[in-house]
Amino acid sequence: MRFFASKPVSRITPLEKDLLPEEVIVLLLFDRFSLFSVRACEEREREMERAKRNAVAAIALVVLAVAAARVEAQQESDVKTLVKYKHGKKYCDKGWECKGWSIYCCNLTITDYFQTYQFENLFSKRNSPVAHAVGFWDYRSFIAAAALFEPLGFGTTGNKTMQMMEVAAFLGHVGCKTSCGYGVATGGPLAWGLCYNHEMSPMQSYCDDYFKLTYPCTPGADYYGRGAIPIFWNYNYGAVGEALKVDLLSHPEYIEQNATLAFQAAIWRWMTPIKKFQPSAHDAFVGNWKPTKNDTMENRIPGFGTTMNILYGDGVCGQGDVDTMNNIVSHYLYYLDLLGLSREQAGPHEHLTCAEQVPFNPSSKAASST
Repeated sequence: MRFFASKPVSRITPLEKDLLPEEVIVLLLFDRFSLFSVRACEEREREMERAKRNAVAAIALVVLAVAAARVEAQQESDVKTLVKYKHGKKYCDKGWECKGWSIYCCNLTITDYFQTYQFENLFSKRNSPVAHAVGFWDYRSFIAAAALFEPLGFGTTGNKTMQMMEVAAFLGHVGCKTSCGYGVATGGPLAWGLCYNHEMSPMQSYCDDYFKLTYPCTPGADYYGRGAIPIFWNYNYGAVGEALKVDLLSHPEYIEQNATLAFQAAIWRWMTPIKKFQPSAHDAFVGNWKPTKNDTMENRIPGFGTTMNILYGDGVCGQGDVDTMNNIVSHYLYYLDLLGLSREQAGPHEHLTCAEQVPFNPSSKAASST
């Protein structure tokens, strides 16, 4: 019978010989279905086995990644502090975070007292869906940028309290200048620092031809506000670029494309005087600067208030208790709270604000950095 063509005659059972053709077809179909079922089960078993192997491999990769991270962290934490003495002073080198012989590297480094979770607390809303720089700013970028300036005293001057206060002060400026918070914002208006990394809808290109010989504008480039403490104008991009050895005149967009560079530019501004014979914001804050008689007469004294005078001039200072100034102060005090420091340590009102200070550099476009 042709119905048995797929099955050798010698294997036909007596039962099959007595079956009608239709019954034989049903039997053959049943046999084949059984065969397919067995094969399907075998295939499922093989798939499960492959899935198990893949899962084991994935777990192994995770374990290796965690182990590598632990080794890296251990290596960083095990960096040996090198010490030498010169003219009776102690100098240290702590490797990647405080590289080079410096008296400041003998103190705590920023990662010793400022951790990832604290950065997240300070800028808790920066990656909210409504923010404008989601995924851009992070702790690693800040630390990588700070490492360039820690040998110069940034976050490494004085005792632990002073070091933490300087980081809070610097980030207070950053948080205020990059905030998209408002009165009824979720988490409060002070939780929205690092919401931006560039000026939204700039109205001009910020090219000043007065500086065409020293910092000429690049055709097609726009020098609108970018960064952690926003940079405006070609002459400021040029000065920052020279200091950091990056061609920001040709490529100002680098600031909004690289968070480490954006933080470096802001810290450089914090550490660098606007003019000769004037203090940097860093020196005014940590007490390195000693006011002259003229400074004292014009109410300029060491403290957070004078950092605003240096960075913003009469755009903020010398106008009484205006909102623009109070907003910066509020961010600083808020960050002190989050870092577990007392607001009283920020000093009295005259140290904390610049309401009555005479600006170091009265308004002129060439002197203003913002």
